[in-house]
Amino acid sequence: MNLFSRAYRSSLGKKYIMAITGLLLFLFVIVHMLGNLQVYIGPDAMNAYAALLKSKPGLLWSFRAGLFIVAVLHIISALQLAAENRNARPQPYAKGKPIADLASRTILLSGLIVLAFIVYHLMHFTLGVTNPDFMELHDSLGRHDVYRMVVESFRNPMVSSFYIISMGLLCLHLSHGVSSLFQSLGIRRKSTLGAFNRFAQISAVVIFIGNVSIPISILAGVVRPK
Repeated sequence: MNLFSRAYRSSLGKKYIMAITGLLLFLFVIVHMLGNLQVYIGPDAMNAYAALLKSKPGLLWSFRAGLFIVAVLHIISALQLAAENRNARPQPYAKGKPIADLASRTILLSGLIVLAFIVYHLMHFTLGVTNPDFMELHDSLGRHDVYRMVVESFRNPMVSSFYIISMGLLCLHLSHGVSSLFQSLGIRRKSTLGAFNRFAQISAVVIFIGNVSIPISILAGVVRPK
């Protein structure tokens, strides 16, 4: 703990923490998307997947708690580094200096907005705060009918619109953050800068298309309640 505390007090330590937690969150986003895409296979596959996860509540909630800690560390380290950078450069760049791209200039704001979306997403789909009736949906095998919950949720244009906008901000965040985390870990070099930037941008586009295709397909009637 003392080693972690000493490392965290330095800017370099914060960069490592932000990079490692960012990588873990990036991997989670991919796995989460793959799980959600099972909506295209049908209710049995999606409900079976959800039942498998819920069959180990201790493990599931331990994972959720760990993910929460990772997210908190990522956000706190990002906010503190941003504050340190502002203090180190109190004056704005002189006119004529290169302007960072949209993703890098808005990475902190987009991250905070995505955090707000995650809180709503958990209240909606996981905790059943916003729509408690969805927690009472069950399929013919007595499993929680996650498929129907997702479909019924995204049939609401407001919910789908909020989700699509949030995914856009998330992927804007990833398009810069994924490349930057490799730099913080000392993996990205000048010679590989272009490759890592392309990887980050392509990953962001794939994640965006994969996730937003779900509400769009439901609104279009391609995916329907069964």
